[in-house]
Order: sequence, then structure tokens, then C-alpha cells
Amino acid sequence: MGLRTGQQYVEGIRHRQHASIYVMGKRVTDVTTNLFLKPSVLAFKATFDAAFEEDTRDLARVYSPIVGEEVNRFNSLHTSPQDLVAKVKLLRKLSHKTGTCFQRCVGWDALNTLYIVTRRMADKGKKIYYDNFIKYVADVQKKDLALAGAMTDVKGVRTLRPSEQPNPDAYVRVVEERDDGIIVRGAKANITGIAVVDEVVVMPTRAMSENDAAYAISFAIPLDSPGVKIVVGRQLNDARRLEGGEVDGLPYMFNHEGLLILDDVFVPWERVFLYKEWKEAGVLVEIFSSYHRQGYAGCKSGLGDVIIGATHNLAKQIGVVDKSHVQEKLTEMVFLNETMYSAGLAASWEGRKLVDGPGGFWVNPMYANVTKHLVTRFPYEIAKLSHDIAGGLLGTAPSEFDLKNPEIKALIEKYLQGVPEFTAETRLRMIRLLENTSLSVAYLVESVHGAGSPQAQRISMQRLYDVDAAEKIAKFLAGMGNRPVDFRVEPHKKSEAEKT
Repeated sequence: MGLRTGQQYVEGIRHRQHASIYVMGKRVTDVTTNLFLKPSVLAFKATFDAAFEEDTRDLARVYSPIVGEEVNRFNSLHTSPQDLVAKVKLLRKLSHKTGTCFQRCVGWDALNTLYIVTRRMADKGKKIYYDNFIKYVADVQKKDLALAGAMTDVKGVRTLRPSEQPNPDAYVRVVEERDDGIIVRGAKANITGIAVVDEVVVMPTRAMSENDAAYAISFAIPLDSPGVKIVVGRQLNDARRLEGGEVDGLPYMFNHEGLLILDDVFVPWERVFLYKEWKEAGVLVEIFSSYHRQGYAGCKSGLGDVIIGATHNLAKQIGVVDKSHVQEKLTEMVFLNETMYSAGLAASWEGRKLVDGPGGFWVNPMYANVTKHLVTRFPYEIAKLSHDIAGGLLGTAPSEFDLKNPEIKALIEKYLQGVPEFTAETRLRMIRLLENTSLSVAYLVESVHGAGSPQAQRISMQRLYDVDAAEKIAKFLAGMGNRPVDFRVEPHKKSEAEKT
């Protein structure tokens, strides 16, 4: 059966023969025991365990018509609006179990994107990529592999196309064709969970011109491939993972981002899903972006739940939870959180099938972009309100090691205590949870830049909204024209993916 336990996943990534993984300048031989990466391993592990745990089992597994059995939902293809809704709900629920980004979503969105793109190409007569992809999906589902999706190139000079770059490797490209495959070179930046996955799915990051054909490439490789190098990035408070404590680093599941360097890596032809099909690159990015923007409704509202709960508890601990201004702020946090979630559900229920076969259901692109644009704003507002209620100690609290020091333990317990029924330790635990969650890359920085910066969503919304149709409605109501005959309820234009 295509379902692995969390422990089976951990054992599967324990040893690397070829890939070079670096953390803070040092090469890592075992990602499962490295103190910096172990929190990421545990967060990934939760996505596997969810398929066996009572409260997430039904959300985390789904029947796959490709392999004829249940698979982990993170490796599934969307067959209905219900699947898209289940995605958002699963992401919210898993945030409650991890308190962080669990890193498996980008690979999932890559699979669903490539299904649509390769099927479109097959319908136009170029079937090889679809055949390659379906075989790959079957293998992923049967083995229940952990995937990273790699889209963002390092980009070099932002105003220049890939083929115009002074550094020709600023975008991932093919540098050699062979009878048995291709050699690729380049780098992908800010890749979520990259050091602790089984495989990586690479996609183009932008629309291409004919001159960029060598860069219009999508493929999958095992992470442990010769020529793969990974440099893990730093994050806020990341050194706390190395301290050996049990409080200061809460929650002790965490995510990481890394630079993926492809130093002349060989890719067999059967693992290539797009090559020199430059006209498909822009559509691929549009499809992927909308999928990924829709998903943010789940994970960010789930982390919002954690922050709301921690804030409510801290208000109890200092005796202000029943004050009207505190209740008003908590209510505002709930409103902002549920607004993000509701937009993601709308993007899901309004999804549509773009291509035939065992997949191909896509989100509503307008509502997906609205979802992500809300996410670029509301987590910062939620975090600010939580900090307001929690108090300045959120940023100045003593270390857990001070609390454990017998010379000052009693004094800290005396002076950090609020309401007598709570101890200083319970206050410190909740402060650290709120600090590390509400000030994290996963909740703040990623909310702005993940799946595209705010301007990317604004451009998409502008393209999708039919201002001329809205103007015709206004003119009719103002007595300046005839009533428009338009069968659309929403004045939305078709996306590029829907046009073709």
C-alpha cells in the first residue's frame, strides 16, 4: 500500500551517498540527527503520521485511480472540488500538530500542475511528457515519497530574460543532451524542506520566449543524486535548536529553506516532463501559483489558531482575559484568521476541471489570488494584536536555563508569575511558543513572499477582473447605455490556462 509511516520516512532519508548538504558552513551526513534539521524532519514526519492518526486519517489519505489504492493525500491528484477543500482543511489541521510549515505542499502542487500541463500537451499530440509524468506519479504514490517543489531560480539581473543574463546559469538550464538524458545546471532559491526530502521536482519560474527554450525545463530527480548541493538558510531564533533545551525553542517542529544547486546533474529522459516547450512555461507558472496561493488559506489559518490560543492563555495568566479591549482584539484576530480561510475555501469550491483524466481539477484563480493577498497582510495584523496582549515580556523573557538554575530559580518563579494558578514555567512556555510562532519565517516572511510577492497577486487580479464589463453594468444603471447581455455572474476574464 502506498502509505508510509513517519518512521519509515525518517529511515528512508537517513543516509545520503551523493548529495552534499551544508548547514552553517558544515557538511551534514545525517539529516535526521542534525540538531538544525531534525525539527524539519519531525515536521515532514507529521504529514506521514497523519495518514494513520484518528483525527486526520480521513483527510490525509485518498483513493488514487492511478495506482488503484489509497495514497497519502500529499501525493494525490485533485479530482473534484471536494479534493481541493480537503487540501485546505488538512493543511489547517496539520498546523495544529506542528506549529510550523510542514513543507510538503510545494511538491504536491507541482504534481497537480504538471498533470494539467503534460495532459494539455498530450491533447495537442505531444504525449511523451504525459506518459513520463503518469509513470512518475505512480512511482511516487506507491513509494509514498516526500517531494520538494523547486520553482524559484536565483534570477540574476531581474530585468533580463534567462537567455539575456550575463550569468547564463542564473536560471536552471540544459547544458548537454545525451541519448539517455540531459545534463542540467543552475540553482533554485528558497526551496522549502529541500534537505529532508526523497525527491525534488523542478519547474520553470516564469514565462519564456523562444530564445529561452533551453531554460523551459521541468524534471524530477532523487535528492541524493551526484552533483546536487544544498545550502540551508538561516532563520529567526534558529540557534535555539542547537541548545538542547525543551522550552526556548518551542515548538520543536520547524521548517527550513535552502539553496538547491544543480552542478551538472544528469536527468534520464523518462524523468523529463517539459523541455524546450517555452510556450507552456507561463501557463505552468500560472497554474502552480494559483494552487499554491489557495493552500496558504489552510496552513496560515492553522498557525493563526495556535497564535490565538496562545494569546488567550497568556491573557488568562496575567489576569486580563475578561477585559473588553482584550476580547475585542481576540475577536479581531479570529475575524482576520477566518477571512483567510474562507477565501481559500471559495477558491476550492469554485474550482474547475481543466483537462480530462484522473486529475486536472484547478482552483478558481481569482479567489486563489485574493486568498494569498489576504495572507500577505493579515498574519502581520494577527501577530501585532497577539504581541499587544502578551506584553513586552514576549521579547525579553529570561531563558529556560535561568529558570533551571538553582541559584535564581525561586526568584524567577516568584517574579514571572501572574495569576497564582499558573506557574512561571507555564508562562515562559506559552511566551516561547507565541514568540517562535508569531515571529517565524513560516508565519510572517513566507506569508509575504511565498507563492509570489504581493505585487504578483495584484497583477493576477488585475488581469482576471473585467473592468470593461463592470463599466457596462454601471453605465446601464446610470442611464448611459443598454443593459449588457452577459451570462457571467462575476465580471471575471478567463485565465490563460482556461483559454487554452
